[in-house]
Amino acid sequence: MKSISTITVASDLPAALEPLRELAYNLRWTWRRQTLDLFTRLDAKAFADSGQNPIAMLSQVSAGRLAEAARDETFLARMRAEVGDLNTYLDSGRWFQRTVPSTGAPTPAVAYFSMEFGISPTLPIYSGGLGILAGDHLKSASDLGVPMVAIGLLYQWGYFSQSLDRDGWQQENYKHNDTATLPVQPVRGKDGEQLTVTLTLPGQREVAVAVWCAQVGRIPLLLLDTDLEVNDAEAREITDRLYGGDHEHRILQEIVLGIGGVRAVKAYSEATGFPAPQVFHLNEGHAGFSGLERVGQLMGEGASFAEAVAEVRAGTVFTTHTPVPAGIDRFGAEQLRRYLDADAAGTSRLIPSLPVEAALALGIENGTDIFNMAHLGFRIAQRSNGVAKLHGAVSRGMFRELYPGFDVPEVPIGSVTNGVHRRTWTSGPMDDLYKKAMGDVDISSMSDWSALASLTDHDLGEARDTLRAELVTMARSHVKQSWLRRGADEAELAWTDHILDPGVLTIGFARRVSTYKRLTLMLQDPERLKRILLDPDRPVQIVIAGKSHPADRPGKEFLQQMVRFTDQHGVRDRIAFLPDYDIRMAEVLIAGSDVWLNNPIRPEEASGTSGMKAVLNGGLTFSISDGWWDEMKDDESGWTIPTAEVEDRGERDRMEAEALYEILENSIVPLFYERDARGLQRGWMTKVRSSLVKVAPQIVAARMVRDYVTDLYLPAARAAGAFSADPALAGEFASWRTQVAEVWPKVSVSDVRLEGGRGATVPTGAEVTLSADVQQAGLRDEDVLVEAVIGPVDADGEIIDGRLVPLQRGEDGRWAARFALAHPGTVGYTVRVTPQHPVLASRAELGLVTTA
Repeated sequence: MKSISTITVASDLPAALEPLRELAYNLRWTWRRQTLDLFTRLDAKAFADSGQNPIAMLSQVSAGRLAEAARDETFLARMRAEVGDLNTYLDSGRWFQRTVPSTGAPTPAVAYFSMEFGISPTLPIYSGGLGILAGDHLKSASDLGVPMVAIGLLYQWGYFSQSLDRDGWQQENYKHNDTATLPVQPVRGKDGEQLTVTLTLPGQREVAVAVWCAQVGRIPLLLLDTDLEVNDAEAREITDRLYGGDHEHRILQEIVLGIGGVRAVKAYSEATGFPAPQVFHLNEGHAGFSGLERVGQLMGEGASFAEAVAEVRAGTVFTTHTPVPAGIDRFGAEQLRRYLDADAAGTSRLIPSLPVEAALALGIENGTDIFNMAHLGFRIAQRSNGVAKLHGAVSRGMFRELYPGFDVPEVPIGSVTNGVHRRTWTSGPMDDLYKKAMGDVDISSMSDWSALASLTDHDLGEARDTLRAELVTMARSHVKQSWLRRGADEAELAWTDHILDPGVLTIGFARRVSTYKRLTLMLQDPERLKRILLDPDRPVQIVIAGKSHPADRPGKEFLQQMVRFTDQHGVRDRIAFLPDYDIRMAEVLIAGSDVWLNNPIRPEEASGTSGMKAVLNGGLTFSISDGWWDEMKDDESGWTIPTAEVEDRGERDRMEAEALYEILENSIVPLFYERDARGLQRGWMTKVRSSLVKVAPQIVAARMVRDYVTDLYLPAARAAGAFSADPALAGEFASWRTQVAEVWPKVSVSDVRLEGGRGATVPTGAEVTLSADVQQAGLRDEDVLVEAVIGPVDADGEIIDGRLVPLQRGEDGRWAARFALAHPGTVGYTVRVTPQHPVLASRAELGLVTTA
């Protein structure tokens, strides 16, 4: 009979088991196998039914089982051991504490802003690579003991779940995030109430923003939420969906993230005693408004706009993740004028004390009325970086207009190559091999992994066979469930129980489906691909996953084209598309793939970290020379698809697909199926060991975070600390900068002389003296940096890869340097002048240069 209503029945946790809640609410369990094993031991079925969500599962375990566990001394001992280990992890000194010298000054804490964080499927506030990278950044910062607080948004619906219709077209579905089952807790103020901050939108609309916390090991992740009863309906929807809505919606989300985030961090520090951050790291331009909020706060304390910008810049790091202009948020300046909402004096009502037009100038593209969030990021941050060496080089060319007068190599955008969190992404079987070879230690902190060379062909082969079989099992289940959702009847799906083969060479490809990632490059010659897949002696199978943004129609068309190919009766047992790619699916797909394929359009891949995760699991890389692989490629550790240097994109795709097929048929497939007399893959496993020893140590997120700390965070903290230590510094620097800008047009270089040669020829290795007159327009010697630029010249007379030699002022008033010319050939030279000040981090920072 039909029920008239429903009621939820939930078990209460006995007092003896209360420590389980402490373990559940710290997301360290996502990368600690022992804690996961504890929850599985409590009730394996409840853990699986809850989606491996410890918080949700605790109320689903029967009262009887809870009572039994509360009396089980073995279980209680394991639980207490895990709690003790967690407390030791949280309280002990780690790499940061051992490495960063104590100066007596406050600990240089970091505030890390990101639009998305991929920590675990139980906290669905991520869409793809940017979020997974941010999640791995937090996990590794926690492991290293970096004092950090992170800031993001608590989405009501998160990112979409993906399914397919009968015709293979992507369908988007959204599931509501219930905070009762999420690993988040409200941040309490000193009054015991949930902490909130407010924003004033146009029309004096007050929007309240609640602050939640997800604890990621040692790192508090503050999540901002506008879905509050005190807000109007429109305001409640600001934090509804990740990357949903139009430009107006995106601006509002970025206002909440940036402006609300800075206010939330300040309130959090006051409520909890967490050290006030000196360094603000913007993971992409979405959080750029955080810089404007900090400028406004300093101006409210009496600083001028120039002084405030200088101080904010000193402590800000900006990371760009896109090598293509289309990936950058760009808004009409009028839209932002409306939200900044100037009063009669031109001061923002959204950010008190901030002059609106001066603030807008930080993001306006030259000669346009377009506000560019990347430009704001570069102008509000003194230190910036791309996410691979090649991406850094591409970014320097892409944003050179912000630094006029400087050659591309001198544009002050560095690089920190991305990495992945080893403990999260290393499968159980491979982790056991790491321990066997190197001991039960955190090898992420080690740069020498040569002990992995001792792993035998048998051990590696056994682990790889296990992981491949797990992938096949998972893929069969997902393909069947996908067809059921597409409208098929279970009676016609018996074939899904037999697709793929745990003994066949398996290639993985899982990316966000956008055009530049070229999901369908392998379909350039579909008949040739079929022959490769269906070879009776040496077959190949491919497992594919990935979502396309709901508004990306070309990406959706690529996806549909691939799905239609995988649906074909002739090949569907050798190639499969798995809908709804997420972290949990990735863990199995990445670990089970023998080869990880990556074929973007070079150089449009910023980094691409999925292949790094495959490396950690003994998978081999098969990639275009782009992103991280461009700097780490090694013929003994993987295969590189040559880049076709042709203008026509269709021809380039054809040529690169041809190379893909050629390498697959003639190198990869034969090596995989080559066996010795004992049936071992000696050649293949030699390549796997090379990848583990040479490549794997370079791609861990611990290396990445150490690079951020050493190269960016600590210099930014020192720069920010200089302003704090000397309240007059900001005013002095602002006055100096104004003076330099006013007189710079009068600075000039003349009468450049090269002495020491025989006419126009200089013997190789001979020393020469280069000197020049510099008209300094009243600037002091210490205000300028005078340098010789020397190097080979191209056909247009431009100096290539110029060497910089500083000149010193002599007693005769001329600037000069003496040096040797070591290499033969035609060498060009000139003399240039740039501003110099202790606050500046780069020659190009002010965009001022004078050349002879």
